[in-house]
Amino acid sequence: MKDILKKRTQMVHGGVRRSQYSEVSEAIFLTQGFVYETAEHAEKRFLKTGEDEFIYARYGNPTVAMFEERVALLEGAEAAFATASGMAAVYGTLSSLLQSGDHIVASRALFSSCLYVLEKLLPKFGIHVTFVDGLDLDQWRNALRNDTKAVFFETISNPTLEVIDIEAVSKLAHAVGATVIVDNVFVTPVFSNAIELGADVVVYSATKHIDGQGRLLGGVVLGQKEFITKTLEPFLKHTGGAMSAFNAWVMLKGLETIELRVRAQAASAKRISQNLHGHPKLRRVIYPGHASHPQNALVERQLKGSGTVLTLDFKGGRKAAFSFLNSIKIGVISNNLGDSKSIYTHPATTTHQRLPDDQKRILGITPGLVRLSVGLEDSDDLLDDILQSLR
Repeated sequence: MKDILKKRTQMVHGGVRRSQYSEVSEAIFLTQGFVYETAEHAEKRFLKTGEDEFIYARYGNPTVAMFEERVALLEGAEAAFATASGMAAVYGTLSSLLQSGDHIVASRALFSSCLYVLEKLLPKFGIHVTFVDGLDLDQWRNALRNDTKAVFFETISNPTLEVIDIEAVSKLAHAVGATVIVDNVFVTPVFSNAIELGADVVVYSATKHIDGQGRLLGGVVLGQKEFITKTLEPFLKHTGGAMSAFNAWVMLKGLETIELRVRAQAASAKRISQNLHGHPKLRRVIYPGHASHPQNALVERQLKGSGTVLTLDFKGGRKAAFSFLNSIKIGVISNNLGDSKSIYTHPATTTHQRLPDDQKRILGITPGLVRLSVGLEDSDDLLDDILQSLR
């Protein structure tokens, strides 16, 4: 057998820890604690926990450890730590790394909850935040300082799908000693090259493509083993953001099929974008894999695929967008993404509704903007339904 297996094979077999019963499907260890043979054994375990030695579910669990190892194999990271949600992963990463007086530079095109953490929470603890247009390398260059501790951005922004040059921003950040943290959820771990391109820490909401069927919340942080074990783990272990064993088991099942699902969804998203481009009722169709996208050349160079999400901007504004959404027969109106079901979202009134109107304008979140997370339905059916709804 080859020494290096393909990722599809690793997603089926990677990280498995079988019990004494030699089960085929990974076991769910639904326990909050673990038993020690003697008091001396307990003392030894607490002094230094080995790779397969667990003391408390908040600190680690065999099922969660399997998920962490498998997703690290997919991302190409040294280590991973699973969290209760995607935002637990984002907040845990930032809070474990930063302290009062530190400086962070972030792209302003971020998910609403990420903006809340950076705008409202971190400044409360004396952390200085500078926002930039993530597409403008000069703004990154001018904002970075010798005391900048970290940079943070979404590889593909939510919901306007701007694509940031990971390699270029990473070089600028590393020149001043800053840690590069990327939220990679729209890229998916299937299409990710983030670590190869210079990212130090990669964050995912496992709620999205990793689960892929809208069942559970979860998150994961990936990076070098030293950061995960020395910086991130102590913070998350003591503040309680750990993933549950049952959720980890579901995520393991999701990883078995993630490549098949994501590639099929991305192919459908690309086909839909090609067919809708130039439609008279749409001001624009945004999809990173379409030739019309401003960063399409960067996408081709930087990513292994273009993602499963596209955005439609209606000429008729909110009224036209709502009329379209209310006419859709296949898919659902919701606020998640990465699901096997196609999901339509109106960001201006849901996920990004708390943002002031002027900030929405800066970010390009117009009243007519509709985000479509393409599912696993037949692409002919999806496209026919979109066209009938446009009519």
